[in-house]
Amino acid sequence: MDDVKLSAEDKALLDQFLAEHRLFLGPDPEIMRNHTLTERSQMEQAAIAKSPDPHQIHHIRGLINAALSEGFQMVNQMGAAPGAKWGDLVTGVYTAQGDLAMIAPHGIIAFAACCFYPIRFIIKYWVDDPTVGVRDGDGFIHNDARYGGIHNTDQSMMLPLFYKGELVCWVSSTVHEGENGACEPGGLPAAAESKYDEGIKMSPFKVVENFQLKRDLVTFLQNSVRDPKLQLEDMKVKLHAAMRLRERMISIIEQFGKDAFVATLRMHLEDTETEMRRRIKELPDGTTRVLQFMDSSLRENVLQKISLAIHKKGDRLIMDFRGTAPQFMNRSVNTNIASFKAALCTGLLQNVWPDLPHTMAVLSPIEVITDRNTIIDAEGEMPQAMSLMPLFKACVCWTIPMNKLNYSVPHRYSAIIASQYDQAATFIYGGITQHGDATGNFCGDINGNGQGARSHADGEHSISPVFGFMCDSGEHEINEEDTPIIRLGAQRLAKDRIGFGKYRGGMGYEQIATARGSGMWGFMTGCEGSKFPSAQGLFGGYSCPSYQLMKIKGINIFEELDKNPKVVEEFDIVRLMNERPIPGGKYSSNDMGMTFELCNDGEIYMICQGSGGGYGDVLERDPELVMKDLREDLMSHDNAWDIYRVVYDRENLIVDVEATEKARAEERKARIQRGKPFEAFCKDWVTPEPPTDVPYLGSWDDNTETWASIPGMMRVKTPSDQIQGVFMPNPKDVRIAQLEAELEACRGGKS
Repeated sequence: MDDVKLSAEDKALLDQFLAEHRLFLGPDPEIMRNHTLTERSQMEQAAIAKSPDPHQIHHIRGLINAALSEGFQMVNQMGAAPGAKWGDLVTGVYTAQGDLAMIAPHGIIAFAACCFYPIRFIIKYWVDDPTVGVRDGDGFIHNDARYGGIHNTDQSMMLPLFYKGELVCWVSSTVHEGENGACEPGGLPAAAESKYDEGIKMSPFKVVENFQLKRDLVTFLQNSVRDPKLQLEDMKVKLHAAMRLRERMISIIEQFGKDAFVATLRMHLEDTETEMRRRIKELPDGTTRVLQFMDSSLRENVLQKISLAIHKKGDRLIMDFRGTAPQFMNRSVNTNIASFKAALCTGLLQNVWPDLPHTMAVLSPIEVITDRNTIIDAEGEMPQAMSLMPLFKACVCWTIPMNKLNYSVPHRYSAIIASQYDQAATFIYGGITQHGDATGNFCGDINGNGQGARSHADGEHSISPVFGFMCDSGEHEINEEDTPIIRLGAQRLAKDRIGFGKYRGGMGYEQIATARGSGMWGFMTGCEGSKFPSAQGLFGGYSCPSYQLMKIKGINIFEELDKNPKVVEEFDIVRLMNERPIPGGKYSSNDMGMTFELCNDGEIYMICQGSGGGYGDVLERDPELVMKDLREDLMSHDNAWDIYRVVYDRENLIVDVEATEKARAEERKARIQRGKPFEAFCKDWVTPEPPTDVPYLGSWDDNTETWASIPGMMRVKTPSDQIQGVFMPNPKDVRIAQLEAELEACRGGKS
């Protein structure tokens, strides 16, 4: 056979046969690992060659922006999903090749920053496929993050826009829908042990023809989820928002011409990339680093390292994540590299250079290096349903290393800022509502992360989610009308749970919830940071504290209040847990990685949205700012002294300036006494290997070697370029083995 010579005709027939009989069109690595702009098309080259008027380009850009805003508002006002109501959505426009050109001015950047991947897939595989094709009036749906996306709860509707028979651009609408038929309700299954537990996984496929939803496919999708009304309504909403965008784009083309429109999209991208390279060149050459840690797989506590070194030289910026923890083979806190890059894009635009246009071009000139088969670059078979955990780290990983580089730049484009709180601190829910409907979704409290402290001011309280800056935290009254969830305490700032510093981080709020009137209802919390603080401080500022999930089970608070209306004077987490006023309640403190759990009527679940990191030395904080926090009941008197060393009259909050200066001077001397030379500190604290009693994944002192050290299970060191993954036992099996061992010990070894 090796000697057989094929003619050109035979070779073409063989290639055609292989193409038509390919087993499976899985995610294309050439598409999924490329986050850079495509080369100019002939249409774009011809349009730009006509030297379009820059003033006209600016005008067209404004019209496109207004159209995207209109599409956003349509989905925001008409969408059925909680995410639609609270702003977890975006509308976008893409070039004919699929490059993300512009998004709505108030939308989730990452949703669009990874939507170009499925569009590129459609272009590569479906345009010339005679069984699919791409025609005017078609619409494609998608949610599988392995083909491009954040996670499977997000559904995108993508329409090609043809003008006089020629494909000119694409438009899209994406919403965090929530319920998707996963093994746990609400679309974020922490219990998923494989990708087949994650619910529907839509590779990009055609669901619209002649601008009409195909009812057979709609029925299939409705049959795949717990909330068929949600699935139908929001498919219609996304479709009509995209159709409205299409109408507005055609109107612009007819007013200014196709060439001006095409040139605007392309120049918007290229100008942004040029500006990015200029700003990178402004930064001082060098390397800055940060280490981040995830402390939970959402099934068990395990410390997972995310290692980042930012190398800058000339106009090159390299983000080096080598040394990061290996992927989990049966835990859902992995993500793929395309989703991770989309979150990096979000973090850059939200925390470093927020004045830049929201387009994929901001990341195009930046190089990203990873080890394969890690939690941030997981292989396609790995579960990724709770990819939010590493993705939220990607949103904030820029802040510390980039602010160190930006600190010396004469012209800054944003404030120097510490890390925002980076956890999904909200209730995910599911079950039968008081109206008899099956549902599952999440609460809007996820959108209230505390901002990091700034170099000139305190961070803002509960300002926005880490993944977007224009979201709402929802109306609890609306949620209570739709679901059995009752808020006993909601969005009260979490006193004392602060990232302290010269300027403190913005604070998060408490969430206290129960259920009533269902008989089949439950909650889960997919969140980390209960053991290891999430949001790091900057230049001496404190990290945020760790936050736990508290529960009061075995009671019905409504019955208790009927018996004694004053049984709870105040629904405050600290008071409830310390004073334990409800008789017969089983009080517990748990990490926030709770998988789905049934909630009986009146049982109480309590979590806390977190604080951003602090900025600067606490002993440099203006004492009057400390008094302001006391007046607003954000902090206790104990912390005013223990943390800030402020002397004052507790009745009238008047500062004793002299005594405060003396107390702070004494504390600085005490610090010197407590301190050690760096070499002595390292001798006491630095070890050659990870500790044997702490579950740890990631590199230690050498990024070319990765550890997987789980007490009682494994202790393996692997070359980082040969990582396979970690398989964890079922927590129930671990607990059964512990109880059996205890029982055996009680029996004295006798069966």
